[in-house]
Amino acid sequence: MDKVKVGIIGIGNMGSAHALNITTGNCPELELTAVADTSKARREWAAKELPDSVKIFDNADAMLNSGLIEAVIIAVPHYYHPVYAMKAFKHKLHVMSEKPAGVYTKQVKEMNAAAKEAGVVFGLMFNQRTNHVYRKMKELVDSGKYGQIRRVNWLITNWYRPQAYYDSGSWRATWSGEGGGVLLNQCPHNLDLWQWICGMPVKISAHMAFGKWHDIEVEDDVTIYAEYANGATGTFITSTGDLPGDNRFEITMDGATLIVENDKLKVIELEKSIDEFSATNTDVFGRPKATTIFPETDGLNQQHIGVLNAFASAILHGTPLVARGEEGINGLTISNAAHLSAWLGKEIDLPFDDDLYYEELMKRVATSRRKPEFESKVADTRGTYGVAEKK
Repeated sequence: MDKVKVGIIGIGNMGSAHALNITTGNCPELELTAVADTSKARREWAAKELPDSVKIFDNADAMLNSGLIEAVIIAVPHYYHPVYAMKAFKHKLHVMSEKPAGVYTKQVKEMNAAAKEAGVVFGLMFNQRTNHVYRKMKELVDSGKYGQIRRVNWLITNWYRPQAYYDSGSWRATWSGEGGGVLLNQCPHNLDLWQWICGMPVKISAHMAFGKWHDIEVEDDVTIYAEYANGATGTFITSTGDLPGDNRFEITMDGATLIVENDKLKVIELEKSIDEFSATNTDVFGRPKATTIFPETDGLNQQHIGVLNAFASAILHGTPLVARGEEGINGLTISNAAHLSAWLGKEIDLPFDDDLYYEELMKRVATSRRKPEFESKVADTRGTYGVAEKK
């Protein structure tokens, strides 16, 4: 086998982008053989834009049962990522799912168990892990060169969205449609990078505003405080209501501070570690000498294409994925813990009670409102996958 036959569930914005990347030759070890979408408009798009050899289905189950595919890319709304992944695992199909892994950890744990039992390749579309500045940042942290992490701060407020964005679909920014707001929609990549580079915290405390800047029911303004096992602390601040917003990721370590801002990595190295200097210095206002450097990277930033090519290579050659599917629960754990903290008004220890989170989420789903009147008023070019499955 020199190519993997792949199908795509959901050909909205992301699904169609993946389809075109494969059919235009950007992913030479993948062959698109089928797509599925319940939207007539998206199926018509597929018939027009994709090769005649691509079979078009009006439902995912028919495609999964077709025998035409060996792997599947899942690009439907959040709640359905685990649903279709587990269906694919039953067919012994390899799976690449869009982020996030799911909406709640209880379901994602079931998905991960099903993946292990199936014994297939399972990956998640955490394409920001291919970014050279974040890869270099992780390399420096993991090297031990600068000691341990002392403090982490990520200000990520350049996710501004106007009200029209939320009005473009009745499912958007609802507990029943998306399962969350900025943390679950815009920030899965940031949460994944946070835990990938810095490790998982042991405590989470969060303050959230629900519909502070928009007419929505989910969070659009978030401040998370985290504690780590070694005593380090972290903050993660995000919003879809700020303009122009900022994106600054800063890691303070014993011997240096690492900063990613404006797509560049800067390292401020200390001549002596903070503890070493403090133990030996006699100047009451003394500070260790600091030098700013800009570490050289390989410059590569392959994004979605890189993730898909790694997926194909993992299937064909046994090489590593960019992100294993099982890792998706980590960022979601932080997100769920933050929601639980905000809902209950208290600090949350990790791991938390999955059943409690699910119960609290379902309380909000039960009273979730939809806004169908907006669908005819505001254009939304994204495809659908079932009435409640727009992506």
